[in-house]
Amino acid sequence: MKKIYLLKSVASFSLVLFTMPLGHALMITMEHLLTPTALHASAFTMGAVGVTTVIVGVFAKGDVRQTLCGLLGGLLFWTGWVEFLFMYYAHRHGTQPEIVDGEIVTKPEYLLYPATFGFWVMFMLVYLFCTQSGCQFFNWCQKTLFGSRRGDIVARPMTRHTSMVTFMELNMLLWTSYLLLMFCYDGNFLGDRHPVTILIAAGCLIAAALMFLRQLKIGSWGANIRFSIATVIVLWTPIEVMGRMNLFKEIWVEPMRYKTEMIILSLAFLALVCYLYFAAKKKKDNGMENIRRYKNKTTDNK
Repeated sequence: MKKIYLLKSVASFSLVLFTMPLGHALMITMEHLLTPTALHASAFTMGAVGVTTVIVGVFAKGDVRQTLCGLLGGLLFWTGWVEFLFMYYAHRHGTQPEIVDGEIVTKPEYLLYPATFGFWVMFMLVYLFCTQSGCQFFNWCQKTLFGSRRGDIVARPMTRHTSMVTFMELNMLLWTSYLLLMFCYDGNFLGDRHPVTILIAAGCLIAAALMFLRQLKIGSWGANIRFSIATVIVLWTPIEVMGRMNLFKEIWVEPMRYKTEMIILSLAFLALVCYLYFAAKKKKDNGMENIRRYKNKTTDNK
């Protein structure tokens, strides 16, 4: 029986989970408080800070520090250089939102996401044919597609930098999630209340639960956080679908109205970041102390 790391898994999962509503709330708050010129400058700066954070993480010491740099940098990058750029060009060229019964159900920038499908396939081909990875999904695809020739076609992994791995994992999963949701919501394909859309949401909910059960067995802080990214984004798909169907109130869509709740979420997120950092640091210090004691004991025996 493998050991269960409940507290570690819950803390890691909560950390990543809180980034979802906070990211949405940050965008909407910036839209309300900043002028268009200041908004565009702030968004570009945000993306630049995100890229810088990821690069700094490449040179950082420690698995958790690198993972947090990749996570936070990836979130800033996605928000600043992906979502805000789509928003900018959607507004600049007059893309209209999707309106149902006089209510905006999809903002114009999100309607442009399906146009990136070809670029998404391009990235997927690189991961499938050009690199070994620890991702079970890609490993399964490679085994299924290549069979016994997998070792010849996918001969070696890319250079592994934890910060960059986390950054790419986050962005690829967010991208995939957005594409899936936009195709499901599109009435020309399915529609937000189509049985297939509901089935996909239910499947993602079950998958997220199974993934969390697997996450409970991961003892490393860094690996647990990275696994949480996949678990949370898969879970967020049914949350988005249920929000679209008005089954609950998405408070992060109206952060100015729910200030108290968003402040509590922000403080909880910061507290978790500090907790994870110091917990990992304590574990590392204990490990170094054990190594020192072992060396001293070995020296004394000699």
